[in-house]
Amino acid sequence: MTAPFRFLAWLMLPVLMSCSFNLWAATAEGAPQALHLLDYIGADYPPTVEAGKVVDDSEYREQVEFLGVLQGLVAQLPEKPERAELIKGVDELLAAVTAHADGATVARQARQLGAKLAVAYEVSQAPAITPDPTRGAPLYAQHCSVCHGTAGAGDGPAAMGMTPPPANLRDATRLDRLSLYAIYNTLGLGVEGTDMPSFSDQLDDRQRWDLATYIAGFTADPAAAKSEQPFNLADLARQTPNEVLAADGPAAAATFRAQRAQPPQVKRGPAQLLDYTSATLDKSLAAFRNGDHEQAYDLSVAAYLEGFELVESSLDNVDANVRKDTEKALMAYRQSLQDGLPIEQVQQRLDVAKGKLGESAGLLGGDGLSWSLSYISGLLILLREGLEAILVLAAILAFLRNTGQQSAVRSVNVGWGLALLAGLATWALAAYVIDVSGAQRELLEGCTALFASVMVLWLGVWMHDRRHAAAWQDYIKSSLVGGGGRFGFALLAFFSVYRELFEVILFYETLWLQAGPAGHEAVLAGGATALVLLVGLAWVILRGSAKLPLALFFGINAALLCALSVVFAGHGVKALQEAGIFGTRPVAFFDFDWLGIHADAYSLSAQAVAILAIVVLYGRSRLAEKQRAAA
Repeated sequence: MTAPFRFLAWLMLPVLMSCSFNLWAATAEGAPQALHLLDYIGADYPPTVEAGKVVDDSEYREQVEFLGVLQGLVAQLPEKPERAELIKGVDELLAAVTAHADGATVARQARQLGAKLAVAYEVSQAPAITPDPTRGAPLYAQHCSVCHGTAGAGDGPAAMGMTPPPANLRDATRLDRLSLYAIYNTLGLGVEGTDMPSFSDQLDDRQRWDLATYIAGFTADPAAAKSEQPFNLADLARQTPNEVLAADGPAAAATFRAQRAQPPQVKRGPAQLLDYTSATLDKSLAAFRNGDHEQAYDLSVAAYLEGFELVESSLDNVDANVRKDTEKALMAYRQSLQDGLPIEQVQQRLDVAKGKLGESAGLLGGDGLSWSLSYISGLLILLREGLEAILVLAAILAFLRNTGQQSAVRSVNVGWGLALLAGLATWALAAYVIDVSGAQRELLEGCTALFASVMVLWLGVWMHDRRHAAAWQDYIKSSLVGGGGRFGFALLAFFSVYRELFEVILFYETLWLQAGPAGHEAVLAGGATALVLLVGLAWVILRGSAKLPLALFFGINAALLCALSVVFAGHGVKALQEAGIFGTRPVAFFDFDWLGIHADAYSLSAQAVAILAIVVLYGRSRLAEKQRAAA
């Protein structure tokens, strides 16, 4: 049953790739590329010169060419007091290379010059969210192994005939001269004059950091990661193992290598996620100032999906109004980019959004949630998402049992059972095989919700048409619940449960990280409480519906399912908006999340279409009923 979803993922790939973003557009133009060249020279110059003599002519000429490019890049950087010193530093570096200076000396000069450039032009050299090499592993297999080989030795099937050959990522001597940021930056910019391409259009910021840590793991000993004083994330990203070796000795260098390959996951709570949102919004505005409106929009989408959205559920349980206001402010800023408003108005909306983010951060606290908030979040996530699925399933099962169609009950049970398996498969794929981004998550949720809206509406009208005993008997005589009918019920049960389960898994994954070890028991307790409540609600609904007259039962179920159709339509459109598929158009209306009502023209229009479909279909049903009575 997972094949359709794998196919759906491939269908969504072009859309998702268009939502990628990179850091270069968010800083002074040319600064990241200048840093990239300095890192490359610092890593690759030392082996080209020995005792004042060039031992690799082609590599040496390449270093000189890169320094010429570097001179041009630095000279074109925006005017700042530090620029003159940077230009002088590049000239001195070129003179050292021309004089065949010692490799260690040139490498040190390049690193020092890079540090000055990063400070002067505010180039962020650290990830906003702690990288995870387990997420980087499948990315390496997909994008890198064909050239660099499965084990990183530069012996991939496409490596034959490449000049120069792909880098040996297991060369500890070379990797020790590179920072984690240098690896990340290379993934974003590529290497001029080689077959190493830029992956900025295929991998977003977070994915490149994940991949960089995985590559760093080729030269690290995982056993050395344990230390009483772990390195902080900024140092792991900016420093090189050689710098740590010179300052603190071999043992510290071994620990550093291991920790940069597997950074300690110490800050995945609300504070860091909201900081990520704020930092990415700043990058978005910088890209907009530089005239790259598409890049700016993609960054604004990423800021929401990979940051704020992951704390929405927890924030909703603390102050729903603040959550709504923050979400509206973020969407308003995003829309200002899409509309191409003047920079002053865009800046104004960004300031409002960042102010709301600050308010949200104050409510959620630091790097972990309290025990009570973890419990409430665990309870409400499952209760909220499970209730919609329970209502649909209970309506179907009660209907089939009340009409004596026990054979079709099995199809429904198979449907929701397969949904549970598909949900678990989705979780396993997201955790261990593929990287499910925020855009993928919202796109799948939106498409599933809209499909469920259509299916639920169909079932509601179908029940309405057969609410009278005579009509039901006619249906029994004509077809019973044949294979097609049973399949339709099973399909509806599948999508109703899978949609909600998909959201539950992703919300719980985020909540688990936010709660931290101290809050895990609270999350589990909240989930267990919600599960008990949902089972009780299902039992009450099934027992109560069994005592209702057939006509009344059909009428109530039909009304309920049609209402859910309208709810799903609103949720589906909102999810697609959050994924960045299309924009937002706020209108003067009220919000009611539980009913899928959002003060947005697109969302309300979708619900209006659903209501119109209900009116037309039910009107047709009424007309057919009157014609039968007249006959």
